[in-house]
Amino acid sequence: MTRVTRVVAIDLGASSGRVVSVRVGPGLLEAVEEHRFPNEPVIVAGTLHWDVLRLLRGIEHGLRLARRHGPVDAIAIDSWAVDYGLLDADGRLLGNPVHYRDDRTLGVLAQLGTELDAAAVYRTTGLQEQRFNTLGQLAAARGSAQLAAARRLLMIPDLLAYWLTGVESAEVTNASTTQLFDATRRAWDPALIAHLGLPPDLFPVAVEPGTVIGPVLADVAARVGLDAGTPVVAVGSHDTASAVVGVPARGSDFAYISCGTWSLVGLELDAPVLTAASRAANATNELGVDGTVRYLRNTMGLWMLQECQRHWASGGGEVAGDGEVAGDGEPAGDGEPVGLDELLRRAAAEPIATWLVDADDERFLAPGDMPARIARCAGEHGPTPQTPAQVVRCILDSLALAYRRSIALLAELSGREVRVVHVVGGGSQNALLCQLTADACELPVVAGPTEAAALGNALVQARALGAVVGGLPELRGLLAATQPLRTHLPGGDPHVWADAADRLRGALRASP
Repeated sequence: MTRVTRVVAIDLGASSGRVVSVRVGPGLLEAVEEHRFPNEPVIVAGTLHWDVLRLLRGIEHGLRLARRHGPVDAIAIDSWAVDYGLLDADGRLLGNPVHYRDDRTLGVLAQLGTELDAAAVYRTTGLQEQRFNTLGQLAAARGSAQLAAARRLLMIPDLLAYWLTGVESAEVTNASTTQLFDATRRAWDPALIAHLGLPPDLFPVAVEPGTVIGPVLADVAARVGLDAGTPVVAVGSHDTASAVVGVPARGSDFAYISCGTWSLVGLELDAPVLTAASRAANATNELGVDGTVRYLRNTMGLWMLQECQRHWASGGGEVAGDGEVAGDGEPAGDGEPVGLDELLRRAAAEPIATWLVDADDERFLAPGDMPARIARCAGEHGPTPQTPAQVVRCILDSLALAYRRSIALLAELSGREVRVVHVVGGGSQNALLCQLTADACELPVVAGPTEAAALGNALVQARALGAVVGGLPELRGLLAATQPLRTHLPGGDPHVWADAADRLRGALRASP
């Protein structure tokens, strides 16, 4: 029997966290943002860390607000992947978790390449080789006093759930991003763990989405006003896993782009693709809800645009030596402030696919002067963007081409036909990017919901509590019936995009 329930979805992104209360029931999916708080990394002694205690404070404040607005039936947390916290024998955190963008993993792939059979690792884990995978981070940390003192490793959402419940667990979708997890067995791989010289019990028991981790601790419940026994539920704790649940697709012939700081471009499959061709394409197999696989590729995403905005807002106005100054609250040559909406309007007026970069280039990974890096990379094989509007157009065109490339490649490798592209997350609000994606991919793009991760999180909670029933098709049917969506049909000259893709491909082949 179904009923209406109210759950709290805690959705942590790379730049902010949200606490969202969601009412779920037959024909009902209604979300209210209770609290939003920044997620700002901190550099300590040359190492980039997450301020995880500040995140916990933001979560507890959000729970307090949610409880004041009504009863809370359950709580769940999703976050970014690969990063972790280490606990000592007393269950205390051994230092703030290190940020995946920290440079401690520079050179680690070459090091691991001399130690491990990369093809065998891929056949087991299905993950693309990225230096910031948990495997790479742990390899970089070998020999450290902190790792030697660790009794337990918890991924970020598992760590926060542990602080709420006192229960140590490893939710499967986030565990699958570590490159230490068997994608077929959906379990930790003992051989890879042993290779790092780590004890197997460093990693807690893996649980599937929908599992009740445990009730909120009495002191936490008292502090935030929750009822004793309020359950914390394991959902797709990798935010992309929850976001894919939040894709309002009908059928299986869809691609998704979870578009935020990162762009995760992928397909939903029943089994991993572990072929040599898949590995050569650097495609990744991350596990999803209800036994699914998220077959995808990572693209740098709106991080590039966010870093440009930060640079311009801090007064860094020049792009290639004579660019105008433009950013949130900054003058743009005529003394008037220019915000993102105006920048996007100006970018839309720029010519198609004139300035291009490879959006997967690792040179865009670190914080810093992003406009200069984009200009430098574009100038290596074509015109250099001179103004902020041209830089923005370069970013969006390059992302659209990266999406086109990834969707075509994944469809070919998996044998799955794609008829529609769903863009969810914050990027679904960027109408220019969505239209460029439709044009470049020559497929309709359905944009929304913006809060796909929080809604997917809430739907899995609600199903665990019996408020809704059915599998992913039923959950997505509720999304499609209740959430505002916008469709972008492909237009323009497709030959322009094909030529741009060929031009960029040729430039990459010619680069040293």
